[in-house]
Amino acid sequence: MMMPKRTKHRKQMRGRMTGESYNASAVSFGAIGLQATGRGYVSARQIEAARRVINRTLKRGGKTWIRIFPDKPITKRPAETRMGKGKGSVDSWVAPILPGRVLYEIDGVDEDVATKALTLAGYKLPVKTKIIKRSLII
Repeated sequence: MMMPKRTKHRKQMRGRMTGESYNASAVSFGAIGLQATGRGYVSARQIEAARRVINRTLKRGGKTWIRIFPDKPITKRPAETRMGKGKGSVDSWVAPILPGRVLYEIDGVDEDVATKALTLAGYKLPVKTKIIKRSLII
């Protein structure tokens, strides 16, 4: 599973998820991409599950880029523990997703195969997504 090698602070506060994503909002590497239209947290397990679906659908053809990384720690207290005694230990890692963020990109395969792979990957994610193509900038 994906997680940072090291972080400046072991535990983070949740923060607010307002606004839209401006960086990583266009297809930069591949020909077709999966863009988030909703907001939420995508866990490292969900990123890996979607990646596996893409690789299985492409049958080792083409190239895939993962444009998100789970760098936010989520803490959890043990079950049946009384309140107090501080914040829980780090349980998992998530990537905060804002609308407009490109999650995955594919290149080197037919457009219909890439569309099928990204559609199946979108089912594995907790945010709403849409498929976008690379726009030629002249």
